[in-house]
Amino acid sequence: MRAVLIALVALTLSACATVQKLDAAGDVHALLISIRDNDRATFDSLVDRRALQREIQGRLMAEASKKDERIAVLAALLGPSVAEVAGNALIQPNVFRAVAEYYGYTPQTRIPGQIGISTALRQLPDGRVCAVKNKEGPCMLTFTKAVDGRWKLSGFDGELSMLRM
Repeated sequence: MRAVLIALVALTLSACATVQKLDAAGDVHALLISIRDNDRATFDSLVDRRALQREIQGRLMAEASKKDERIAVLAALLGPSVAEVAGNALIQPNVFRAVAEYYGYTPQTRIPGQIGISTALRQLPDGRVCAVKNKEGPCMLTFTKAVDGRWKLSGFDGELSMLRM
């Protein structure tokens, strides 16, 4: 009886995870379409710009500090300004096209529907989901459910060099 109860709890939890991934997949699909079509308005509605700017700023500063201590000091002084410039320059659909292409979504590729996309999402312990290329692969894009109920791009874990203008 105990084993059956444990199995039922596990099935219930996995079903919740599947529902969450399926829910997120709708917005991820819309984001991919906006990237493919260079639709800035839709892209902006599906991006948590502030969270993404913070992450990009942190990563740029970390990269700068690896290269040269003087650059790290300059980056620390200019941090907020650099983040704003980077956010405005890098957080746009045409820049994320290289990331979409990493997943195999070129302008000529048919983007799968919600169910297909949900299989490429991994639920994270904190309730967010991330996009992976394969089951064991690393997270590349992270999505957080916003107060408006939409899943928004909130993190980028790929190589910064993928974000090309």
